Amino acid sequence: MIKTLLTSNIALIAFLSIGIIFLLVGLTAKKTNDPLEKSKAIASFYDLKATSIDGEEINFEKFKGKKVLIVNTASACGYTYQYEGLQKLHDLYGEDVVVLGFPANDFMFQERGSDADIAEFCEKNYGVTFQMFSKITTKGRNQSPVYTWLTNKDLNGWNEKKPTWNFCKYLVNEDGDLVAFFDKSVKPLSKEITGLLQG
Repeated sequence: MIKTLLTSNIALIAFLSIGIIFLLVGLTAKKTNDPLEKSKAIASFYDLKATSIDGEEINFEKFKGKKVLIVNTASACGYTYQYEGLQKLHDLYGEDVVVLGFPANDFMFQERGSDADIAEFCEKNYGVTFQMFSKITTKGRNQSPVYTWLTNKDLNGWNEKKPTWNFCKYLVNEDGDLVAFFDKSVKPLSKEITGLLQG
């Protein structure tokens, strides 16, 4: 009887111990995946710089205190119509949100033109007035430093998602932290994006 009771107690203790271990592991995993913790930038977004589409070097320090939406663009893509939404977003949010367009020829050669060609295309077809940059590469050996920061968790704090196609979007908050990645199909004026731009 005592032996049976002792065996039962040992089994109960072992069961409870395993339960506690699983609980602790679960809490630790939850803490590790906390989006508020993982979104803090390690390397400063404001140390970046890039060349504008008309040849001017732009230091990202000038964007301090503003939300920044970064988009890889192309002139001959099924998503090129999103230029219109990006311009409307720029017009709507003006001083509070900066839209940065980075032309790239990374997907099916859909941005073959020169910077001058791209600038003319954007102005003529979509009346683009938001900041456009010189054509860059978003992936691979010649990746732009901007996209190295956006896609390297050792720099931005959490994200490793690279553009899957043209018109993928990255949102940086007023403190220079990367807070969201949006796939190509997410339109510029969607609630997914505008919901993070307000306030």
